[in-house]
Amino acid sequence: MSKPDAPTPPNPQATAAAQTGTNVSTAVANSFLNNVNQNTPDGSLSYDPTGSYSWTDPSTGSTYNIPRWTSTQTLSPSGQALKTQNDATKLNLATMGNQQSSKVMGLLSQPFDPNSNAPIGGNAQNILNAPQAQTSYASGGPIQSSLGDYGQQQSTFGDAGDITRSYGPTDNFSADRQRVEDSLMARINPQLNMQQDKIAQQLADQGIRYGSAAYNNAFQPYNQQANDARFAAINQAGQEQQRMTQEAQAQAQFQNSAQQQDYTQQQGRGQFANDAQQQNYNQMLGAGSFANAAQGQQNAQNASAAGFYNAGAGQQLAQQQSGFNAANSQRNQYMQEQYQQRNQPLNEISALMSGSQVQQPNWLNSPTSQIPTTDYAGIVNQNFAQQSQNYQSANANWQSTMGGLLGLGGKLGAAAITSDERVKENIIPMGSVFAASEDGERKKLPISEWSYKGDPERHVGPMAQDVEKVDKSAVTTRGGVKHIYPAKVMGSILRAA
Repeated sequence: MSKPDAPTPPNPQATAAAQTGTNVSTAVANSFLNNVNQNTPDGSLSYDPTGSYSWTDPSTGSTYNIPRWTSTQTLSPSGQALKTQNDATKLNLATMGNQQSSKVMGLLSQPFDPNSNAPIGGNAQNILNAPQAQTSYASGGPIQSSLGDYGQQQSTFGDAGDITRSYGPTDNFSADRQRVEDSLMARINPQLNMQQDKIAQQLADQGIRYGSAAYNNAFQPYNQQANDARFAAINQAGQEQQRMTQEAQAQAQFQNSAQQQDYTQQQGRGQFANDAQQQNYNQMLGAGSFANAAQGQQNAQNASAAGFYNAGAGQQLAQQQSGFNAANSQRNQYMQEQYQQRNQPLNEISALMSGSQVQQPNWLNSPTSQIPTTDYAGIVNQNFAQQSQNYQSANANWQSTMGGLLGLGGKLGAAAITSDERVKENIIPMGSVFAASEDGERKKLPISEWSYKGDPERHVGPMAQDVEKVDKSAVTTRGGVKHIYPAKVMGSILRAA
């Protein structure tokens, strides 16, 4: 691995000359691509190279031949015949216009007098003297906007009494229910106790022990009967409580019905008073409405009389306006006829001079094809930049490798270090350097990055097996493991550099 050489920079003048030649060649090719000949029913359009001219690049002195193009437009036979006829027609019309213009000179030389022989226009003074329209009329009298006193409206009435909102004692006769229940229990409990003692004595006489299964089974009908009797007593007491509650509820409902009847009677009296007040109000409202209707009728009569007068004045104004417009229309018609006599010859001359136009062929928009210009200078500079980057990378690797080897040789001197590839791991090849063998021949010595087994620290250098192929005197074996002498290895590398 010898030290890399720096790349040679490109010649700017040669690069510019090559770029200019590429641009000129591309432009010439684009001109041949885009000058498309066209053939249509109305004619044809052709592009032909008709020579060239020389152009010299002032920066490089190179001369280039640039082609010249000629565009030729040809009408179809029918189009050419029509153009010939139109040209002749235009010549005839121009001649006629020249002759006619000499006649118009005498007509235009006379000044136009709109007051001679023209009818008189309408007189605006007649309209201004028309009778004025009536803009007001007599009042129809005051409008009645208020009514007399019609009495106060009754909005309240007497108290109908309080509503009964609850009935019976606050505990809903639960104490009465409990007394009934206790009375019934007092009657049935002695009987139930006597019956229980009787069954117990019978079971004892039969030799059935207390607490046994037979004893409990024998008492089961009694227990069910006793429970039924007690539940019947409780139910009867609840029925008595329900009866007393219903009686209290009926009494409260009677009191509320009486209160509602009193309320309804008082409400009826208040409604009667309000109805009477409403009737009085309606009578006074009717009297006011009658007065207002009479005033409105008077006002409508006054407005009708004023409107009739205005309609007559408007009719009279319309008659005068109609006469004014008729006089103006007659005068305008006379003026237009006079102007027509002066303008008609000029319009005829303008029409004769315009003629008809030749139909030109419609050319298609031919597609434009562009060959992209090759960036020769950019490619050259990019290649040089890539070579420089590769040189810098190779130079950095070479300096790193040589720095590691020189540093290793300087530290250890004549001492041997372990470099057997069998005691190394995670080996990454980095390249090779030239070394001089024992016979003076230059050989490549591979260089790698690695770490010793069990040690994460990374090292750079050759394998003892590869050094042995170049210089056996730089390798020694100790305990079955190959070692190298860094000083001898560096001597071989330096001799081959």
